Amino acid sequence: MTVYVDDMRLPAQVGRYRAVWSHLFTDGDHAELHAFAARIGLRRGWFQHKPSRYPGGTDLSHYDVTDSKRVRALAAGAVPVAARDSARILRAARD
Repeated sequence: MTVYVDDMRLPAQVGRYRAVWSHLFTDGDHAELHAFAARIGLRRGWFQHKPSRYPGGTDLSHYDVTDSKRVRALAAGAVPVAARDSARILRAARD
């Protein structure tokens, strides 16, 4: 399993917290992603389960991460990827 973190860096406000956000995801088992996320300080409740709505579609489940968590993910071994490559990586894992 590989854990990836993209470079989306989308500005958004969540409650009173304004930040830029990226995605932490895996091409493997969600349980391993949850364990990785816990190691870098993410709460399980922040996981966004996004299974495909279509048979054979791509599961886009992920954690949103701020820049500080993105840095922690990279230090913990996550592989940096371009946001535009995320769906391709997930499709390849599915296939």
